[in-house]
Amino acid sequence: MSTPYPFTALVGQDDLRLALLLNAVSPAVGGVLVRGEKGTAKSTAVRALSALLPQVPVVAGCRFSCDPAAPDPACPDGPHDAGGASVRDARMVELPVGASEDRLVGALDIERALSEGVKAFEPGLLADAHRGILYVDEVNLLHDHLVDLLLDAAAMGASYVEREGVSVRHAARFLLVGTMNPEEGELRPQLLDRFGLTVEVAASRETDQRVEVVRRRLAYDDDAEGFAARWHDDESELRERIVAARALLPHVRLGDKALRQIAATCAAFEVDGMRADIVMARTATALAAWAGRDDVLAEDVRQAALLALPHRRRRNPFDAPGLDEDKLDDTLEQADDGSDRGDDGDDDPDGDGPGGGGQPPQGGPDTPDVPDQRDAHDAPAADDAGSGQDEDSSPAQAPAAGTGGGEQQAVRASEPFRTKMLSVPGLGEGAAGRRSRARTEHGRTTGARRPQGALTKLHLAATVQAAAPHQRARGRSGRGLVVRRDDLRQATREGREGNLVIFVVDASGSMAARQRMSAVKGAVLSLLLDAYQRRDKVGLVTFRGSDAEVALPPTSSVDAAAARLETLPTGGRTPVAAGLLKAHDVLRVERLRDPARRPLVVVVTDGRATGGVEPVARAGRAARLFADAGIASVVVDCESGHVRLGLAGQLAGELGGTVVTLDELRAESIAGLVKDVTGTRMRSVA
Repeated sequence: MSTPYPFTALVGQDDLRLALLLNAVSPAVGGVLVRGEKGTAKSTAVRALSALLPQVPVVAGCRFSCDPAAPDPACPDGPHDAGGASVRDARMVELPVGASEDRLVGALDIERALSEGVKAFEPGLLADAHRGILYVDEVNLLHDHLVDLLLDAAAMGASYVEREGVSVRHAARFLLVGTMNPEEGELRPQLLDRFGLTVEVAASRETDQRVEVVRRRLAYDDDAEGFAARWHDDESELRERIVAARALLPHVRLGDKALRQIAATCAAFEVDGMRADIVMARTATALAAWAGRDDVLAEDVRQAALLALPHRRRRNPFDAPGLDEDKLDDTLEQADDGSDRGDDGDDDPDGDGPGGGGQPPQGGPDTPDVPDQRDAHDAPAADDAGSGQDEDSSPAQAPAAGTGGGEQQAVRASEPFRTKMLSVPGLGEGAAGRRSRARTEHGRTTGARRPQGALTKLHLAATVQAAAPHQRARGRSGRGLVVRRDDLRQATREGREGNLVIFVVDASGSMAARQRMSAVKGAVLSLLLDAYQRRDKVGLVTFRGSDAEVALPPTSSVDAAAARLETLPTGGRTPVAAGLLKAHDVLRVERLRDPARRPLVVVVTDGRATGGVEPVARAGRAARLFADAGIASVVVDCESGHVRLGLAGQLAGELGGTVVTLDELRAESIAGLVKDVTGTRMRSVA
């Protein structure tokens, strides 16, 4: 077994280390979601933590790691007799992104369950992680139904496996840690809320700190065992501190004053529900125990808020996580009802010692005097990155309608709204999502078929029907049904899939001539919000002047698309053909990478093709490429005014799609939206 990187050898990342240690002290905190860019020691920190956890006493031979002092009465391997205990290291179990539901929760032998009435159960990763760590790297890429199962088990402390009336339950209490890169897509808000704490990590910009990170990593790679030996004493000290904090935790008092501060803080930041209050209370208690105190102080409440609230105050998917610390301090002061803050407001006199301040130790051999790492949420937001106007461009000027002109400064999007659903016709088999109809593992049952590979969803009626004619030939004599593997039938189910939505946005001068760009950006932003909720991948192609560009390659991060949209300038002519051809190239490449994910092209334009030779004819030929390939498309008509040319409608006809105005795009509109590629109107799903 390889030697893990020592936890105490990590440089910086104070919030990450503290959040992990608090969960090691009190798993009831609810786990940690670590958000950050790649290469910031997220995985290294989690793997290093497992070596610090105390050893676990288990019932010998129990596959579910029952505690000998209090064995689970419902354990599938039980009942357990007294004695036969053993001790092992706490496990760190890693859940792969591509894991199946059976691999996560375990699987029943359906054939034996039907024919013999035996609950033959093969444990999954949740059973392996019981009383240890369950680590999910790239948790934002995990299928939603797996995340739901995972978080339900973490919240209830048990896993339930049910198949056609046969059920198995076993204990599943573990420290849940998920890591993610926000550039690859966000978790849904309701899933974010299920993680107790969230921390943002970023690479340090301090030269000394970066040098020390590289120095330690190279030393570890050259001699892992020798490097770990240098940190052995620090690791042992930290391990003992975790044990001491666990022992102290039941004796920590959470007073009324601290409870009022917690409630006032959650109310002031308008977090939904009561989970935030409970998590803050548990976190503050764990902070006090970690600091060696038996009373929760105001500083514990403040630190708990910084860890438990940033991801819960997001009002929409494009809000950056973070917390206004000045507002937090004001709220905590007001919660004191104007009275003297007393000891709760003073610094711990021992704050500089091993138990003060709630911060994990940083030190050991060769530790440089380096500044603390800057918090990720202090970095400037993407919206402040600039106007998007080229430095060499000419000053903004009002272009003539339909002919374009000089580049215009980027304008802000109007207020987003709820859109109608745009869907791809037919029945797909792509990644699980919430947009178009598809054959999925979860959804309503529509039929049965012979299983291809392992059976995952039994169709009981079809299985019984297949086995029934053979009972006499198989010598059936008792009440049980004689079932063979050939009789088993897999249930076919229909649900929803996520699609690849490519936005092709007209940024030419004709769009800016009547000050429409703000409304156009608002419409695209609304569609991006819809794509976020429906678990789509999105891409952004823009065209203006004489060419088109891929502003954002296909990604699961709609946040990135919104940021690119915000800084999009306008101006120049309208090369519609270039925009469509660029989008066609993007789809061609993406189909090689992910052939199961069906595309939907959304063209946002007024349809006025200008620039070059025969711009209208070239746009028509480019559009017919989509129609010939059977690619579903929608044209959002941005033309306004009393006199309308209807060019967007003509473009939609060439695409084999349908056209919708900005007003019709709103969910309140009664207009149908999506037409399939053969030209027949299909039902619009609100």
